[in-house]
Amino acid sequence: MSLAVVFSRGRSGIEAPLVTVEVHISNGLPALNIVGLPETAVKESKDRVRGAILNSRFEFPMQRITVNLAPADLPKEGGRFDLAIALGILAASGQLPKAHLHHYECIGELSLGGELRPIRGVLPVAIQARNNHRKLILPKENTAEAALVKGIEIIPAMHLLEVCSHLTGQHLIQIEFQQEEVVIKAPDLDFSDVHGQYHVKRAFEIAAAGAHNLIMLGPPGTGKSMLACRLPTILPLLTEQQAQETAAIASISDQGLDVANWLKPPYRAPHHTASAAALVGGGSNPRPGEISLAHNGTLFLDELPEFDRKVLEVLREPLETGHITISRAARQVDFPARFQLIAAMNPCPCGFLGDTSGRCHCTSEQVMRYRARVSGPLLDRIDMHLEVPRISHEVLRKGSPQGEESSETIRVRVIAAHDLAMARSGKANSALTAKDVKLVCVLSEQSHQLLEQAMEKFGLSHRAYHRILKLARTIADLAKSKNIETVHLSEAISYRKLDRKI
Repeated sequence: MSLAVVFSRGRSGIEAPLVTVEVHISNGLPALNIVGLPETAVKESKDRVRGAILNSRFEFPMQRITVNLAPADLPKEGGRFDLAIALGILAASGQLPKAHLHHYECIGELSLGGELRPIRGVLPVAIQARNNHRKLILPKENTAEAALVKGIEIIPAMHLLEVCSHLTGQHLIQIEFQQEEVVIKAPDLDFSDVHGQYHVKRAFEIAAAGAHNLIMLGPPGTGKSMLACRLPTILPLLTEQQAQETAAIASISDQGLDVANWLKPPYRAPHHTASAAALVGGGSNPRPGEISLAHNGTLFLDELPEFDRKVLEVLREPLETGHITISRAARQVDFPARFQLIAAMNPCPCGFLGDTSGRCHCTSEQVMRYRARVSGPLLDRIDMHLEVPRISHEVLRKGSPQGEESSETIRVRVIAAHDLAMARSGKANSALTAKDVKLVCVLSEQSHQLLEQAMEKFGLSHRAYHRILKLARTIADLAKSKNIETVHLSEAISYRKLDRKI
């Protein structure tokens, strides 16, 4: 029977669902039909496959060829199925043995000359191929990305002829690639570059240790953006599981995956003109947005009130749940989005409210209208509210007499506190559930009274109550204290300043 079956992988969000490529050759007028919900790029693969087969000196069957991509209800896109279709045609026509094809999964785009071209989204494919105990045939340029997955046998090839020689046993492809050890280079940015602003640096240290959200309020030029872009230099490296989750998102995106830095937490800083779809993801075939590209890392939103109000409001749900679901009429895609939000804004429209120079002439109504662009429910989800004042010229010129702490010095303390939290509950303090908070954020009676008074006085919500406790737990971890003391709780309460002013 002229039927061959080859396994490949499609793409749905960050998943790589199995696609079974069935090729049937029968008598009839010469034709090649592809069925199974193929998009335009997949339909065009018949011309690429025909050229690749002929230019590789194989015979293209002059019969009726039907290619079925199953399951039929899964949309297929791109040229990722070219290799599987070509192998299926060669196997169905008897030019390639079918016996061992079920041990392999094939993915890659073909040129008219038969060369294999790289594709996007190889990492999820490699993970699924390993989980199903199959070998993966892929373009050689995708080898480094696939090799990040441990326990998988990859077969990198540059040409269709190489793949056929390997499958027939004439010339086995030798895997020469070895994953190099990731060498973390010293960053160009460092916290020692920032003079003064000691209370802000302290807050960033706390935020890094517990993955807490943070917003800065201050006039232009006080170092808000400078501090934010240095946060990644004090964050712990990702675990292998976290790195794979983050790399899978980068792999399917237009930016691609930087294999050399895959253990570093991502840092994203979209411009304030970004749309809601750019921020959370979207499109007819949904793609990840900035919040998903920042998964397990940092999302920095500078000039927060300048973002469209509707754009900011879409952040509320993922800040709570850690994922975003994009629904379309035909499909629904879920992307992970557990990110640390760092935001910055000016105190008023002109930016100089409270400045000693007296340059600000904004009325109280203008200030309230400007700050109201950031809604209360969104602010409620941000753990730390900081005022970043202008520093004196002397501090700017000379810095601290004792010298400024480097990022590496701060990072040592951050990692120690982070490790304490992971050993205690297996997650960062900001990710603690209500049940976890009751277990690990135990307060004395005096501390309880202090927190209740603060809630009454400042009108804090129940969400703010839990976020203060999580923040106090991180401050206690930095102090290497088993219990949350009153001084830790007092510092945590002091970071809720905007609740009192907006």
